[in-house]
Amino acid sequence: MCGQWKQITLALLLCLPSALAIHAQDKTANKIIGYTITLVDGYSFPVDEVAKEGEDVWYRKGSIRQRVTQPVKSIKPIFEQPKAEAAETSKPVATATAIQPAAPNPIWIYLVDGAKFRVDQVQEQADGAWYMRHNVSIFLAKERISRIEYEAPGTPAATRKTADWTSGSPAIDQLIRTNANRFGIDPYLVFLVIEKESRFHARALSPKGAMGLMQLMPGTARRLGVRKPFDAAENIRGGTQYMKELMDMFGGKVDLVLASYNAGEGAVLKYGRNVPPYRETRDYVKTIGKRYGLTGRQQNAEADVPERQR
Repeated sequence: MCGQWKQITLALLLCLPSALAIHAQDKTANKIIGYTITLVDGYSFPVDEVAKEGEDVWYRKGSIRQRVTQPVKSIKPIFEQPKAEAAETSKPVATATAIQPAAPNPIWIYLVDGAKFRVDQVQEQADGAWYMRHNVSIFLAKERISRIEYEAPGTPAATRKTADWTSGSPAIDQLIRTNANRFGIDPYLVFLVIEKESRFHARALSPKGAMGLMQLMPGTARRLGVRKPFDAAENIRGGTQYMKELMDMFGGKVDLVLASYNAGEGAVLKYGRNVPPYRETRDYVKTIGKRYGLTGRQQNAEADVPERQR
């Protein structure tokens, strides 16, 4: 679909307002520099390019390409702002220090388990909230959200430099950062895995015996030298080490690392180094992957087979 990124297909052009037709007729019209996608629920977001593949609408924002997962209401062009007339630009302009646009005020989404993370934009709805983080639009169900805080400008929380995520426990946050740095893993990815696995409960125990914050199975814990799986420090060290091993095994492909963490690396190898077609594993990769910013192939599910039970 790479060739489709240069222009919108005919099917998408039919969705655009008459401004495009006017633009085609008027040679002096401004250049299109992007598009605004509006979903049927009213949520809008700007993108650089739009394309269509079959029934799917895709967009590119910066280096990230993503499929639109919600029904699209409209796609409107964003035009380049008109340049000033030559006579106006020739006038002397007083020298002044350029005023930089103010940075957006921090927005934090608090989860029901006590964790929170920072987002760039948010649109609250009756059944949850759409949020934008690092140019990726994601929906979070209402039952997962404790509250959303919009920090006012000038407050200490809005002005100090902080991490854009937290488990709610400074000690656990530090363990995540320390071990992530030790093994060369993005700490935000470790944070997302722990949030999905145990909701940051150090004593979590699954029906199949997975233990602690990162839900280590007994055999995996023994192999990694984790003697006390319910000890936060040992558990996070072991879980992050395991993620590093998977990163090395699958060449840094995050979707395969997540699939292996959920279903085991054997299942990924069995299916030709692809995400196994287990419903639980597909959902696991999709949930964490969207929040982490993965795109493309790992979002496309194949036929499901009975999933692994943990």
